[in-house]
Amino acid sequence: MQIQILPSLLAADFGALRAEALRAENEGGDALHLDIMDAHFVPNLSMGPDVVKMCKAALHIPLSVHLMMTRPDQYFIKFIEAGADSLLIHIEADCDVPKTLHRIHDHGAKAGITVNPDTPAQMIFPMLGIVEEVLCMTVHPGYGGQSFIHEVLPKIREIRDYANANGAPELDIMVDGGINSESAAECARAGANLFVAGTALFGEADMKRAVNRVRTAACEAFVS
Repeated sequence: MQIQILPSLLAADFGALRAEALRAENEGGDALHLDIMDAHFVPNLSMGPDVVKMCKAALHIPLSVHLMMTRPDQYFIKFIEAGADSLLIHIEADCDVPKTLHRIHDHGAKAGITVNPDTPAQMIFPMLGIVEEVLCMTVHPGYGGQSFIHEVLPKIREIRDYANANGAPELDIMVDGGINSESAAECARAGANLFVAGTALFGEADMKRAVNRVRTAACEAFVS
């Protein structure tokens, strides 16, 4: 199982987004993570397709786009056209989630399902035959800089064990929220292999060292 580190652009300097995106690539990020917030599903408004388009033109690494939106079915095509390589939507979204995941595939992107901290793992089990990725939120979505919620760890293990038992050992499990070297190790031990980190990476003068620290901690702790 490949361990990947995804710097989260939400934690970057918004006055220098292109430079910050390039920094994430040049300092060892495996992909760039972009949080799209609609000020309805979550109480914040962040980025739109034009930021994705700018990143696609500037970078060579994949773009992981997380739609924190009430109606992702109405907007996902705009983000694929802008350059998203993978799109993550919420199981809690107010749309036909399986249909939207299939449509994401139909338009040439990888699909992922996201589950909030308070939502049971069982809610996403019917989606695991559709998606390449599961994102377990380890904070309540909407704002960066929150503290890691340790109570999510059993859910990560439950999803990994379910995937292993149902013919999907290759399923990527991503975590996002309060991720640093310590929490990454905890999540890796529970079965996560993709790690979105914002403040712990963009907040460091030496991002390469920070990326390597998170990667090493996760690699050493990972249990499939």
